[in-house]
Amino acid sequence: MAYIETALTRLLGIQHPILLAPMGSAAGGKLASAVTHAGGLGMLGSGYANEAAIRRELTAAGNARVGIGFILWALDKNPPALHVALEARPTAVMLSFGDPTPYTAPIKAAGCKIICQVQTLEQAKQAASAGADVIVAQGRDAGGHSGMSRGTIGLVPAIVDAVGSIPVVAAGGIADGRGLAAALALGAAGVSMGTRFTATRESLWDRAMKEKAVASGGDQTAQTRVFDIVRGAAWPAIYPGRALRNDFFNQWHGREEALEGQRQQAEASYLAAAADDFGQRVIWAGEGVDLVRDIPSAGEVIKRIVDQAASVLRDGAALVRS
Repeated sequence: MAYIETALTRLLGIQHPILLAPMGSAAGGKLASAVTHAGGLGMLGSGYANEAAIRRELTAAGNARVGIGFILWALDKNPPALHVALEARPTAVMLSFGDPTPYTAPIKAAGCKIICQVQTLEQAKQAASAGADVIVAQGRDAGGHSGMSRGTIGLVPAIVDAVGSIPVVAAGGIADGRGLAAALALGAAGVSMGTRFTATRESLWDRAMKEKAVASGGDQTAQTRVFDIVRGAAWPAIYPGRALRNDFFNQWHGREEALEGQRQQAEASYLAAAADDFGQRVIWAGEGVDLVRDIPSAGEVIKRIVDQAASVLRDGAALVRS
């Protein structure tokens, strides 16, 4: 197996420059542990700063070195959830979707690395000023929640240029070794991946959800707020979620105000749908879902990605001297 050393691997003490995105619906302790044992860094999702979920998934991770991710607007409503996480001395804490400044001091005091995920250049500068050790540049290509304005390939090098020596990690639309090689070429020190890891054996998703992802393509995805509205999830409108289009999307996307006005009735109907009724139920997926073609172990995913990236970097182009 190949190895690719970068500023990220050296900083975090990992073998491969791959982070598991801390997805609340998929990134439990079992998956985070598997990613770490395969040489990346597994990141647990904390849900909406849910203390019980943090404790449960830390237990499931066992003795693996893992990180924990927080949605900042949710953590603002329940700051004690951070203390629960820091008691476990995670390798890193990821802060996304808000101002990280109030939380960086206690994280550093606990000896944990700070990873800030951002969607704009201004947010990247704010994260750098707040003391981020790593900055994740997340494009709108990403599955689940992200910004609306910038794609990964343009955002990453702009942030690399803006934050100096802080390692930058690319996120959004990356699902194989070509994506890792491309991120490194853009100046990133690694990648954070979500969609590819949702369809692994260790993911918290059930089998039907994983098979639906495998059968889907990036052209079927869209950013929308309708699934947050119907579930009563208080996501700011500037952070829509990329999901597979379905009947529910087709009925309500573009009619968000009407959905909000009928939310109780719509929520009851949505929750009454079977868990595998994907005409109604949400499947979060990024534009890289085309590349998710099977349901392997997380370790196999990492091996494939690193080997493919090494091959692309080694053999992908020839330098012609004039």
